[in-house]
Amino acid sequence: MLVRPFRPDDAERLATIFYRSVREAALRGYSEEQVAAWAPKVPRAYVYRRRADGGNILLVAVDENDNPIAYGHLERSGHIFHLFCIPEHVGTGAVSKLYDALEAEARRCNIERLFVEASELARPVFAHKGFALIRRHDFTYRKVKIHNYIMEKILRA
Repeated sequence: MLVRPFRPDDAERLATIFYRSVREAALRGYSEEQVAAWAPKVPRAYVYRRRADGGNILLVAVDENDNPIAYGHLERSGHIFHLFCIPEHVGTGAVSKLYDALEAEARRCNIERLFVEASELARPVFAHKGFALIRRHDFTYRKVKIHNYIMEKILRA
């Protein structure tokens, strides 16, 4: 497994990774109604191409055939907007390696603080990587009550 920068031709695969991750893997921490609200359909590919523009950091973990299996999106503010993996690669170390690459890029860009709204499944991953829990965040999204966890990691004191 290799981590590389996003390429425009990755966009459709990343949209599918997001959708499958939420609709399949997230069922371990959320109800069917919640995941349906979170990801009602596969996002359009252009969304991912647009996210890669404007200084955002978009990294992709790929298998031995250069097929995307996970991706991470880091905004210049330090906000980890997305960190998703296809269900069949959950627990293989792909997300850990991808996160490490995102953090290295954040440090290279002199980002002092990383923060994330972590799902039930992502919360232990971020905790293992040194993130502190700030609080549980309960909210309504597309008329469905859902929650995540606000977490942060200070990179420079």
